[in-house]
Amino acid sequence: MPHRALITGVSGFAGGFLAQHLLQCGDHVLGCSPNGAWEHASPEELRGQVDLLAWDLGSTGGISSEARRRIEEFRPDCIYHLAALSVPEDSGDEDPLPAALAINVGGTRQVMELAAALPWRPRVLFTSSSHVYAPVSPEAPKVGETAPLGPRRAYGRTKLLAENEVRRALKQHGCDAVIARSFPHTGPRQNPQMMLPQWARQFAVGGSRPVEVHTLDAQLDLSDVRDVVRAYRLLLGRGRRGGVYNVGSGVSRTSRHVWELLRNMADPTRPVIELRGGFKQDPIADTARILRCTGWRARIPMETTVSDTLAWWQRSN
Repeated sequence: MPHRALITGVSGFAGGFLAQHLLQCGDHVLGCSPNGAWEHASPEELRGQVDLLAWDLGSTGGISSEARRRIEEFRPDCIYHLAALSVPEDSGDEDPLPAALAINVGGTRQVMELAAALPWRPRVLFTSSSHVYAPVSPEAPKVGETAPLGPRRAYGRTKLLAENEVRRALKQHGCDAVIARSFPHTGPRQNPQMMLPQWARQFAVGGSRPVEVHTLDAQLDLSDVRDVVRAYRLLLGRGRRGGVYNVGSGVSRTSRHVWELLRNMADPTRPVIELRGGFKQDPIADTARILRCTGWRARIPMETTVSDTLAWWQRSN
């Protein structure tokens, strides 16, 4: 059945792909961004099909009366809460910066307060992160949803605090929400501060200078954003109230593997220089719970993700 969906952060990376997916599924979409404007990279098709309103979730003033009126008129039966400071470095080192707390935590509180206040009680999907998990060892990197929590970095701490806001709204206000713990995902249109687009942009510019990377010796769980947003819609429809679900590939791959795919497509002779060389182990998703609940699994090959990302940056330069 088609949904009437409100997406916070619709002008962002995953938000844009989610809006495209929902429209393809026949849903009606209303979006919000901090200033009510699309980003430069936002696809043209969204500008014509998705109404956009201004809602700055980092503001202590809360939602404006105009934005609230438009949401009430649209009458969403579901809210996808994606808006956040999503580049981990932007949130601070160990202690979260004020802006990260305001947007990631305070913004989530605002969304849950809105959901609690609307008389028809829309269902909320909150996008959390694998960064909430405690550090893992190379010998046992896979984490299920009951694995120990204990983020060491600011971004993960803000996401864990935001999860607590969701749980509080469920308990105190009877809201209906599902938490998706997203593992790293990538693809076209992603912020160039992130791994693959950072590399692809350097190749797209051309030349013979070494491509700068952080490390080629990282073990990570990386998915295509188009797979991830498909999981979001399935979880919105089938996830258990208050349930937490990992959204990742479940596959451990090295940054070197992704690098070699890209280099072979773009310029096999291009040299590379590591700026922060050394081994890094990220959590790997145990995806048994989401598979049982929805049947979802990541299916887009990494070769496709890398090729599409490179092509996008080549067109953008």
